[in-house]
Amino acid sequence: MSQLFILTGAGISAESGLKTFRDSDGLWEGHRVEDVATRDAYARNPRMVHDFYNMRRSQLQTVEPNAAHRALGRLEKEWPGQLTLVTQNVDDLHERGGCSDVWHMHGELLKKRCELCNTVSACREDLSVFSECSQCGHAGGLRPHIVWFGEIPLLMDEIYERVSKADLFVSIGTSGVVYPAAGLAAEAKSQGARTVELNMTDTEVSPCFDELIHGPATESVPAWVDALLSEGL
Repeated sequence: MSQLFILTGAGISAESGLKTFRDSDGLWEGHRVEDVATRDAYARNPRMVHDFYNMRRSQLQTVEPNAAHRALGRLEKEWPGQLTLVTQNVDDLHERGGCSDVWHMHGELLKKRCELCNTVSACREDLSVFSECSQCGHAGGLRPHIVWFGEIPLLMDEIYERVSKADLFVSIGTSGVVYPAAGLAAEAKSQGARTVELNMTDTEVSPCFDELIHGPATESVPAWVDALLSEGL
């Protein structure tokens, strides 16, 4: 079993102090998703959208990776086969936890993209409609490098290729409701992979998994990594 595919979601970062995707009332950090995470929202009120992501970017830089992130960093270094780590998260906690090759299918909060010249670059500062692109020099084209609702996630062809080759598919802290990510477990299982879900409780896609492990990510992920590596695979 050398081809390992790991999908992570908001649940792995929650214990670092980052809120999960939506609160129980359906709001995303106090905002309707339709107001801050769609292209139409950006066209209607770019200032609100920029303010929302500026707040999230600032918050991200005040938190640290937790034991679950660090355990996956260790796994990347010690896993004898190919390991593919795909995350729905836009934070950089996997990287700070020791992972060097992370596929962000929903983009990255600490990057910006110019829609005028398609340049993607690092971003730790606040953005506004007056921010100028360092590549083309124009203002008004910069947006967070985030996949908004209605947009196609990044790297999907590469992701499906790796899923098709996986011997072991593991989902950690994902809600199981956001597609296409929510459909990856079923795809992996149809290709013959063993499937494992680590989450606080069952999710809508739990029936797709051969093994369910419940508990906080900071406890369940390090224990699972220890067990996996001890098998000597």
